[in-house]
Amino acid sequence: MKALVFHGPGKTSWQDVPDPAIEDPADAVVRVDTVTICGTDLHIVKGDVPEVASGRVLGHEAVGTVVDAGPGVRTVRPGDRVLVSCISACGRCRFCRENRYGQCRGGGGWILGHLVDGTQAEYVRVPFADLSLHPLPSAVRSEDAVLLADIFPTAYEVGVLAGQVAPGDTVVVVGAGPVGLAAIATARFFTPGRIIAVDLADTRLAAARELGADATVNAAEEPAKLVEDLTGGLGADVAVEAVGVPETFELCTRVVRPGGRVANVGVHGKPAVLHLEDLWIRDVTITTGLVDTFSTPLLLDMLASGRLPSSRLVTHRFPLDRMEEAYEVFAKAADTGALKVVLGEPPHDTVVAA
Repeated sequence: MKALVFHGPGKTSWQDVPDPAIEDPADAVVRVDTVTICGTDLHIVKGDVPEVASGRVLGHEAVGTVVDAGPGVRTVRPGDRVLVSCISACGRCRFCRENRYGQCRGGGGWILGHLVDGTQAEYVRVPFADLSLHPLPSAVRSEDAVLLADIFPTAYEVGVLAGQVAPGDTVVVVGAGPVGLAAIATARFFTPGRIIAVDLADTRLAAARELGADATVNAAEEPAKLVEDLTGGLGADVAVEAVGVPETFELCTRVVRPGGRVANVGVHGKPAVLHLEDLWIRDVTITTGLVDTFSTPLLLDMLASGRLPSSRLVTHRFPLDRMEEAYEVFAKAADTGALKVVLGEPPHDTVVAA
């Protein structure tokens, strides 16, 4: 089969690799029908995730069809259309029993495209299939569902829930990329009083307004001053960091009010300064986290009922064999306007990128 293989920082190739096979009774093999590229994949290619070995097939998000299942698999069978979760869960360890699947100590957690071969391929082996695959109703399009493999549960769990967004809150989302936009969309579940989006790209700020931001500000135009003006000098109740660079994390700590919460979602490749000389007296709570995907069934229900605007984030579509071109488009989002890039068989009402 063909797959996108990592060969060290800055080096990938779409090449022939061996077909995956069942290695454990709990495994399933899935034919990949729809796949997407994550910002974390870009971090891997840059060399920010040194645990990823040369020769690894990348990717941790997909929708596909089960073609084989081990004898221990009970919830899916060949022919089922499924969502492949970015997190694999053994279901038995202490953390899995607490629904903290991202911290699984039984061989799961974030392993696809990280510690084992991933989804940016024609086929993928999925460990712990019973908890790591979600059967999809026929009414849900693959293009919509694939965004629930990672970015929507990440934004919802690590941003909105960890930030304890509540009715009436002022929420600042720093970074209006795919995860930041998903945070804006899911924060609206809790009827905050105001959502403010911050980004350097005007196209992404426009997308933020479309998805429910009440105010937007370019990061180069004193966002802290806007937050101060809109909150009467108090600051934001919740600041969601959705970029993963020191400057955006530090901005979040500046715009949050005393007693507020900073929810860090971004993947950081460099140290960020924690200004405890300013924060220690302000009762600020800072949370970090890897997604657990415990919310995926809920989000799938919301998607099926038309209450989750996932398709609005898809800006570019490619056939699977144009993976390297899709990476270039996604990596140059400031120039291309890319939000989410989806690869696979296109829906009948869409046009594949030329």
